[in-house]
Amino acid sequence: MSLDAVDYKGFPADKSKTGGWVPATLILGIEIVERLSTMGIAVNLVTYLGGTMHLASSNSANIVTDFMGTSFLLCLLGGFLADSFLGRYKTIALFALIQTLGTGMLTVATTLPQLRPPPCNLNCQPANGFQMGILYLALYLIALGTGGLKSSVSVFGTDQFDEKDDKEKAQMTYFFNRFFFFISLGTLTAVTVLVYIQDEVGRIWAYGVCSLSMFIAIIIFLLGSKRYRYKKSAGSPIVHIFQVIVAAIRKRKLDLPYDAAMLYESTSTPEASRIQHTQEFRILDKAAIVTEGDFEEHASCSAPNPWKLSSVTRVEEVKMMAKLLPIWATTIIFWTTYAQMITFSVEQASTMERTIGNFQIPAGSLTVFFVAAILITLALYDRIIMPLWKKWKGKPGFTNLQRIAIGLVLSVIGMAAAALAEQKRLTVAKSAGRNTSTLPISVFLLIPQFFFVGAGEAFIYTGQLDFFITQSPKGMKTMSTGLFLTTLSLGFFISSFLVSVIKKATKTNATAQGWLADNINYGRLDLFYWLLAALGVINFAIYLNSATWYKPRKPKSPIPNGYGAQDKC
Repeated sequence: MSLDAVDYKGFPADKSKTGGWVPATLILGIEIVERLSTMGIAVNLVTYLGGTMHLASSNSANIVTDFMGTSFLLCLLGGFLADSFLGRYKTIALFALIQTLGTGMLTVATTLPQLRPPPCNLNCQPANGFQMGILYLALYLIALGTGGLKSSVSVFGTDQFDEKDDKEKAQMTYFFNRFFFFISLGTLTAVTVLVYIQDEVGRIWAYGVCSLSMFIAIIIFLLGSKRYRYKKSAGSPIVHIFQVIVAAIRKRKLDLPYDAAMLYESTSTPEASRIQHTQEFRILDKAAIVTEGDFEEHASCSAPNPWKLSSVTRVEEVKMMAKLLPIWATTIIFWTTYAQMITFSVEQASTMERTIGNFQIPAGSLTVFFVAAILITLALYDRIIMPLWKKWKGKPGFTNLQRIAIGLVLSVIGMAAAALAEQKRLTVAKSAGRNTSTLPISVFLLIPQFFFVGAGEAFIYTGQLDFFITQSPKGMKTMSTGLFLTTLSLGFFISSFLVSVIKKATKTNATAQGWLADNINYGRLDLFYWLLAALGVINFAIYLNSATWYKPRKPKSPIPNGYGAQDKC
């Protein structure tokens, strides 16, 4: 086992007693329950905000997307705490407890009559500031818990496999797909069982199930403590990045040496951990130029001031993170598309015929087709596509960049399908009467948009997770996972921004409600979907250019020490 993995006592980890699929499964369990809680709340929150809190449809959609966006944005905070102070294990346990507290408070907020406005009579009175404040507090406690937990779960799961062992490395390749498959099962339970309980039994029971499930998952997670492998923290990667940038700025006027071997490489960095010098972003190489005053004398040794001098390995780590940014930026628009599946698509469903016999499908449960598409796609990919691709190309499936590309294409098709479905729905609304509560059109018309975007998520989520974990420096994997999850965050925030801008720009006068009317039967949601499809096409073209530019890092080779001999601490 590699020296950077230890057991719960801090001793070098024993492969026969730690790591592997059993502890990885225990870690998966807590993520399944997190997805159950977060998605169970998010997919049906828009109906609660509109039907119970009496908010406008666009405001309700923005509250949901802001909640989800904040959840994923806080992954950066969780990653920072995990890398700098707590470690991944403690970060997961702490933030899971915070999420449990948040779901408990949401149970209270949606149960007490004082915390919601009275039912509509002639006029609907929207929720007041105090009522919304309590709801926001509960939601953002959940967001904080989700963010801190998600940043560490997938990386802590991969920590249970040794990349230097061919057998365990192969297991880790399958871990990404199975990780997403099982958390999608959590989502499936959320959009079927939990949404049904919310609508037919009561939100107090549904949210109570969320709190209790997370509490049980925490206990199970803690029971596996002796079986986990723990990776030693290399310090805060954010601080390391700023140190390289500051050192490079200080030496921006210096000329780079003609030979990269003259750049500084610390002798304290193990040979196996050193990274070969590359030619990209050469401005950062200036941080590794040795000048007078870069070293500080201590009691019996001299060591570089990290804000003045960085090793080649440290500089290359920052370059690796910088190279991820174009791919990061071009995956954001997918999650803007995804946001429509849990907001406006649910509102579409609420206006359509949803009965099967005597049973009425809850509007929020239509996302079951979305989750089903994810599960079917992952199963087909894992059992059919990967084996066939391995026989044909000799590789276990598509590369991570290829999977991302497929996901982007499917999202564009999904938005086009959504626009066509909405055009049909609006035609029926116009003929049946725009104030008709249930339009004579089947809700199953929405299946294609859920299917295409769901299949797209199956490819893009696993592709992004694989890309950001495997292509980031070893000491920055938690932060890299947080960076990946911020694409989800920014996607939701961009959705909120677009909704606000489109609503304002298309509302031409006091009577015309624009594309995104309070009652979607009076709006032109189809044009909003076409706009997202067009943005997706433009984004895909940019992505192809970025993916072509990106070059995976070559295998390591021996690295010259440069001036490393001066580092004697």
